Amino acid sequence: MSDKYQGFVQTPIGKLLVKNLGLPNPVTLDRWTPGAPLVDGTVVVGGSGRLAESLPGALGALGITVATDVVEGSKAKGLVFDATGITDAAGLNALRDFFTPKMRSLQACSRLVVIGTDPSKVSGSERIAQRALEGFTRSLGKEAGRGTTGQLVYVAPGAEGALDSTLAFLLSPKSAYVSGQVIRIGATGTTKAVKVPDWERPLDGKVALVTGASRGIGEQIARVLHRDGALVIGVDVPQAASDLKVLMDELGGDMITLDITGKDAAKRIAHHVKEKHGGVDVVVHNAGITRDKKLANMAEDRWDSVIAVNLTAPERITRELLDAGAINDNGRIIGVSSIAGIAGNVGQTNYAASKAGVIGLVDALAGDLKKGITINAVAPGFIVTQMTAAVPFATREVGQRLNAMSQGGLPVDVAETIAWYANPGSTAVNGNVVRVCGQMMLGA
Repeated sequence: MSDKYQGFVQTPIGKLLVKNLGLPNPVTLDRWTPGAPLVDGTVVVGGSGRLAESLPGALGALGITVATDVVEGSKAKGLVFDATGITDAAGLNALRDFFTPKMRSLQACSRLVVIGTDPSKVSGSERIAQRALEGFTRSLGKEAGRGTTGQLVYVAPGAEGALDSTLAFLLSPKSAYVSGQVIRIGATGTTKAVKVPDWERPLDGKVALVTGASRGIGEQIARVLHRDGALVIGVDVPQAASDLKVLMDELGGDMITLDITGKDAAKRIAHHVKEKHGGVDVVVHNAGITRDKKLANMAEDRWDSVIAVNLTAPERITRELLDAGAINDNGRIIGVSSIAGIAGNVGQTNYAASKAGVIGLVDALAGDLKKGITINAVAPGFIVTQMTAAVPFATREVGQRLNAMSQGGLPVDVAETIAWYANPGSTAVNGNVVRVCGQMMLGA
């Protein structure tokens, strides 16, 4: 679905209006395609923390070209700064010393990553300084412009070797619409690394269950997980059976048609994946509905149906799969929340409650999961789908522009973030909620 405004600003009159009126000028975001390098350019690495020595080798092993400075006359595609060595406020000057001389030497759609230590793992002046990194990186993502993103990765002591999948995601075009995020590695659960034999197809031999898979974001999740090697089991309501069958036939996958709110739905899903596939490696709770009304006019059925589909069903299915031993070791549970669950929306008290509840599910389970199983969530912002195409024009335009990218995201942006969580190498990525929103300017 094309962005008509984005096309307009590339015309002669559009360029003139952007220049004279200061209108948003969204660039075409880089997005990854199979066979392309993870990073098409050089990543400059700096800092003097506990990852300084290992970072160049880790990036090099991913096929990324690494340098210690920007060569005169050239431009960098990424900057990575190890800030784990900053132990007090005075040490924050190292951020300015590293980034300031290089900010004008970046290509469009570059990647900026700061690596720190989880403040909860340190104390005193070091805790204060490490918490300050959040404000720096969120501001960095908003001011970089031209499709460039900024992220903060907190690495717990002992988890230094478990960074590869996260750096591969954040430095590549796969993270096109993810910016201003704080990601914690090894904060909950294991800090160990898991080797990924094939970075092109990290999910080879894995089985992935995706609810709401027949169209929209769910369809794209199924396609990306299949691209990464997974056998996909698509789940959707009987009314969507024909669309689901066409997709699963194309992907060589399996399908289950049922209402996930049904009393026996969780048991039927668990039985199916155990009997037919011996278990499941990735569970994506994507199915969701909206029934919008202001709370003063909210009918009981509107409230109940949204909570049932968006929150109660994922909780029941997750617990049944865990109780039945249907999720394999080093498995992944991934919820689809929403920016509405973080910032709220007028007329969406039911939807926002359900999506905040998905974050609650992550919080409730992250510390209790065993055998390398993780739980995380994505929180999409304005994603361009058939559903958002029906939003009134003025509302849609405002929704697309109020982020650092000045544009809406695509379903593939949500799918790529889920694929990062699903990667076997992401076993130390647990208990995270990452917004796929282009870094919203307001609300969250």
